[in-house]
Amino acid sequence: MSAETASATVLVVDDEPQIVRALRINLSARGYKVITAHDGTAALKAVAETKPDVVVLDLGLPDLDGTEVIAGLRGWTTVPIIVLSARGDSADKVQALDAGADDYVTKPFGMDELLARLRAAVRRSAASSVDGVEAVVDTGSFRIDLAAKKVRRDGKEVHLTKTEWGVLELLVRNRGRLVAQKQLLHEVWGPSYETESHYLRVYLAQLRRKLEPEPSRPRHLLTEPGMGYRFEM
Repeated sequence: MSAETASATVLVVDDEPQIVRALRINLSARGYKVITAHDGTAALKAVAETKPDVVVLDLGLPDLDGTEVIAGLRGWTTVPIIVLSARGDSADKVQALDAGADDYVTKPFGMDELLARLRAAVRRSAASSVDGVEAVVDTGSFRIDLAAKKVRRDGKEVHLTKTEWGVLELLVRNRGRLVAQKQLLHEVWGPSYETESHYLRVYLAQLRRKLEPEPSRPRHLLTEPGMGYRFEM
């Protein structure tokens, strides 16, 4: 048992009991702590609650497609994700990797190959900085679930457009730090919009109306005049 795997936690997400059992036995025997989830919803919850070092994810889940789970996780965490799937088509691999997966192993797989990739993922996880944002951020005024991509205020879900969510998510992920206008425009709208600062004024005003108790005196979605925006708890 190596030092790097002795305390590593692996979340296995698969709805095939025989695969889950085989992975649990083999990984536990090599010193990994194994957590399991049988569908995408349980996987998102498990990552938020247990903060594993690596996720081994099947794409063919009963409730969500694996790429949706990857996208949900990438909204707030950089945990390494190894896709373990019977889908061997290159288009499926590209889609999963583009969604944010780190590696892709096709079923049926060799345990030695999977273990080697798992060790590499654990090393990357240990070397990367710890995520600074929790999956659920509660300001007291409203509650943001980065994994589920939902916002609730006064116990009710708040409908946000895709663009509004993009702005809010970027600010929350950089909580307490100034996010420059150019960065927001580049990441949410694209590189050709980097000078369109009026877009930000419109969308921040919309977000404040939907989320802030006093939109004219915001406590959480703050403007740094001429520079950018900042999210504060």
